[in-house]
Amino acid sequence: MRQIHLAGFLLASQVVHSHAVWRHPRTELGFLEAEYYQNIARVLERGKFDLVFFADSLTMPDTYGGSFAESVKYGAQGALRLDPLLLASTMAVATKHIGVGVTRSTTYYQPYDLARGFATLDHLSRGRAAWNVVTSSRASEAGNFGFDQHLEHDLRYDRADEFLEVAFKLWNSWEEGALVLDRDNGIFADPTKVNYVHHVGQWFKVRGPLTVPRSPQGRPLIIQAGASNKGREFAAKWAELIFEISPDITTMKSYYQDVKTRMAKYGRSPDTCKILPAVMPFVGETETIAKEKQTFHNELVHPMAGLLTLSNHIGVDLAQYSLDQPLAKIDIQGSQGVFAVAQKLGVEEGLTLRELGKIYGRGLVVPQLVGTPTQIADKLEDIFEQQGGDGFIISPAYLPGAFEDFVDLVIPELQKRGRFRKEYTGNTLRENLGLVQ
Repeated sequence: MRQIHLAGFLLASQVVHSHAVWRHPRTELGFLEAEYYQNIARVLERGKFDLVFFADSLTMPDTYGGSFAESVKYGAQGALRLDPLLLASTMAVATKHIGVGVTRSTTYYQPYDLARGFATLDHLSRGRAAWNVVTSSRASEAGNFGFDQHLEHDLRYDRADEFLEVAFKLWNSWEEGALVLDRDNGIFADPTKVNYVHHVGQWFKVRGPLTVPRSPQGRPLIIQAGASNKGREFAAKWAELIFEISPDITTMKSYYQDVKTRMAKYGRSPDTCKILPAVMPFVGETETIAKEKQTFHNELVHPMAGLLTLSNHIGVDLAQYSLDQPLAKIDIQGSQGVFAVAQKLGVEEGLTLRELGKIYGRGLVVPQLVGTPTQIADKLEDIFEQQGGDGFIISPAYLPGAFEDFVDLVIPELQKRGRFRKEYTGNTLRENLGLVQ
């Protein structure tokens, strides 16, 4: 029987997809402490999750009204972000099996730097590292790295494509068995198995070799979340796991089939990539209790928090539009997938910008699943069976409680049905996902 794969979603922050997280009474406000993240990793490992990973960006949001003041005031997504690579390292040493993934941008970093960082994380985790590859889309990010404006959307993906080519060359610059460690003869490594890369391309010129030996997985797992046409093409070429946000099963199935079909042109089998749509579960002993949890959570969201984040995600100052009118049809350079979903809600349901801000703040249009453990398992299994995904990204409404609820209540139900593992079977993240490099 095909089994479901699961990943826990995090930000190194006071919020996640939900902007109510930090206000929720069941959330521990330890988001500046290593122990907070280590505890979350242990909870998810107890539930046998494949991995936990951090989304990230490189700026404090100031798109709305041209200032960060409101974002800081309401604690919008991005008002606070720690460096997730450091947090992932602390989580890796506190666990034994669960994968740890980190978002890093190909727009403002250099291939050598990231290749070294992720190879190091793969060693520290004994083969459980993953890199969520993104192309930074916000003008304010450019300002933090000495640029007046960011690259146009398609050019960012062109740069990312070459970036990964270079990173793969660097990871492969140490061959298997290059590290000898022959104490008796004083031979540390075999120089014939360490190679320059001598890459010269449109965007990068990199000599190599990497200073980190080949890691336990050979290289980290590649995660991607492209929603635009260019992004889907990039994901079909490179991704081993895709993080995807769709508001309903119809959109999930459409995305799944589209990307899996695109993989053939790159000589890839659909089985070499797992697509995981995001869901936000509210689990209760009864359906009524679950609905009460959902209502309580959703009412904690301030509409401005969601609107500030939406403005930042699409790279458009929404302060120039009426809060009592639907989102206008506009050209954007930011996240096109997010904008398409937000605009669809405005057109099809007639939601005003204010109402959209409230909904966006609840979970960035991540669908909320509400019910008993059996009902939640039914919904997940139905999406899985209809090929809406190969598993799910679980987005928490409060921390660590929402993960604890899912692990304690839903995981046993999925295990009883034979849909989810009872123990880890592999040594590396790629092995636990059933992927062959």
